[in-house]
Amino acid sequence: MQITAKISYALCFIGLLLAGGCGGKDISAESPASNAIPVGIKVVFIEIGSVNCVPCQMMQPVMKEIEQEYGNQVKVDYYDVWTPEGKPYGEKYNIRVIPTHVFLDAHGKEYFRHEGFFPKDELVAILKQKGGVK
Repeated sequence: MQITAKISYALCFIGLLLAGGCGGKDISAESPASNAIPVGIKVVFIEIGSVNCVPCQMMQPVMKEIEQEYGNQVKVDYYDVWTPEGKPYGEKYNIRVIPTHVFLDAHGKEYFRHEGFFPKDELVAILKQKGGVK
């Protein structure tokens, strides 16, 4: 891993700490309303990051490709934890670093989590392995 990538990861982690996303506070009563999973969706793929985070920016094309190729089976959601609207999701999912990817099955139950850049081929393998995506 190059020095600049290591620095980017460290800055993203520090920014998350400063944003308050690592608190152990129970926010179940104040969590964002959960969206109903549309019929036919097998996996909800959530990325929690920031537009100002280099590894998060690197994930944007991957997420777009997943949405284009698997949009009828996979719901892709993105939350920027450095915004007031996205911060509650960092807390809800107990995010330690960004980007973090959370995979929910068709019933809304988390079945996999990944931190850092996630190459598309590895991400697709997780979608197919446990999510039932074809």
